[in-house]
Amino acid sequence: METDSIGQKIAQLRKEHKLSQRELAEKANITHSAISSIENNKVSPSVSSLHKIVKVFNLSLSEFFTQDQTIEERPVVIAPDQLIEIGNERVSMRLVCDGRDKRRMGFLIECFQPHTDTGVISIKHEGEESGTVLEGEIELTLGDKTYVIREGECYLFDTNVPHKFTNKTDRVCRIISAHTPPSF
Repeated sequence: METDSIGQKIAQLRKEHKLSQRELAEKANITHSAISSIENNKVSPSVSSLHKIVKVFNLSLSEFFTQDQTIEERPVVIAPDQLIEIGNERVSMRLVCDGRDKRRMGFLIECFQPHTDTGVISIKHEGEESGTVLEGEIELTLGDKTYVIREGECYLFDTNVPHKFTNKTDRVCRIISAHTPPSF
């Protein structure tokens, strides 16, 4: 989904739910100016901001990106160009999804550009997350603790603890991750 259509889709959902920009901002716990900028395609939302916004509409990120699609037959093999981009140009998060709305697991292929993160606000949701750093290194802030995860190393944690990923290096970091239940 293109960045400009993300803003349009948020505006459409907001109007369908009869919310003002201020009401949506309050429910999502982000600023009114952020909602306005996203809807007007002036900024691309961080993953954490987008996650908070779609939760207001009782959607996961995968449902947000796939709810307009019709699936005739669920694919077993999913080509790279069929992955659903839920991130932005700084932090790419491509969701492996066949369009079903009752998935039991989420699987992401992530690419963090140098000096980027998942957003100022930590993400928190029910479940577990596990991943492997394929290239580079990433800093995981989990509550008030910070861990550096290097190429080849894995992580596993309860996602009800606020968490954030940061690439503090000059290199790209690539990760594959899975989470359950699927919150994206």
